[in-house]
Amino acid sequence: MDHLDKLEAQSIYILREAYKKLGKLGMLWSIGKDSTVMLWLAQKAFYGHCPFPLIHVDTKYKIPEMIEYRDRLAKELNLDLIVNTNEEAIKNGMGPHEGRLVCCKALKTDGLQQVVTNYEFEGLILGIRRDEEGSRSKERVFSERNSDSEWNYADQPPELWDQFKTDFKKGNHIRVHPILHWNEIDIWEYIKRENIPIIDLYFSKNGKRYRSLGCAPCTNPIESNASNLDEIIEELKNTQETERSGRAQDQEDAHAMEKLRKEGYM
Repeated sequence: MDHLDKLEAQSIYILREAYKKLGKLGMLWSIGKDSTVMLWLAQKAFYGHCPFPLIHVDTKYKIPEMIEYRDRLAKELNLDLIVNTNEEAIKNGMGPHEGRLVCCKALKTDGLQQVVTNYEFEGLILGIRRDEEGSRSKERVFSERNSDSEWNYADQPPELWDQFKTDFKKGNHIRVHPILHWNEIDIWEYIKRENIPIIDLYFSKNGKRYRSLGCAPCTNPIESNASNLDEIIEELKNTQETERSGRAQDQEDAHAMEKLRKEGYM
């Protein structure tokens, strides 16, 4: 069993534990590489069928190619897809001009909470990784929130020797992170091995490509000539730039993600 096999087996185990031990779950699909790998793992874990509804929070500011890719793949894979927009916030003119953290809270965090409330999800499965960003390194595989999805990052139980806590107070919201232990290169090597269909925004065009995907006004491409999977993997082995260097909200506030995640951000 090689490195990718071990990562895959661990993630499949986590997904099956969540399905067995927890209540009604939804799976967040941001359309990016990590959540698409997670979707692939879920299909492997359940023999070609993903038993969780997929959730996409549409801020109406996404890069257009992301929406086209979302709709095409959902149709090809016959996915149970829930798309939600915080229509009231959009109607009232919410956007990055109000401040990027304010906008993320309204359009992403509150938009996600609407789905949790309306569909009565007891937990969510998310494709975050510890190495991606500082606040995510504080996460656990099975992460408890309160009933409003708020996270106390200072009160996290240990998960030693893969012993996961799966019994939680009734009414509290649970987040499950099956690829928390992967890193960015692992993701790309797995995409290559499994031939996973990934959005082409990640591949260089005219000397630029996206390394991380989000809303168009707040996500900038990086300078890169990596136009295929092998070139991306090689580039990542030699870069000194952080994965989220193109995300504007991270530049606006050094603790942006921790503040947002505390309030229920994905």
